[in-house]
Amino acid sequence: MAWFLVEITYVQEKMPDVRPRHREFLSKLAAEGRVAVGGPLGDGTGGVTLYQADDEAHLKETIDQDPYFLEGVIAQRSVREFKPVLGAWLPAES
Repeated sequence: MAWFLVEITYVQEKMPDVRPRHREFLSKLAAEGRVAVGGPLGDGTGGVTLYQADDEAHLKETIDQDPYFLEGVIAQRSVREFKPVLGAWLPAES
């Protein structure tokens, strides 16, 4: 499994109506352990989510099902693999 940081920029006028479905989608993935953290940027222009997936192709299949993607809320999206080495949520090394 790999981690991926996904940043999106919103189409502002579409976002408010779709936000509840987007959050439901991410909540289900979080319950499955596939989303570590996600949320909007402080300036309200977009959001960031940290996903876990088998590989980038699997991640793309997943994020292409996000209501934000399906309903045209995403103006721009970037995907970068992330390699966490420190943090309270990482398993302790023996």
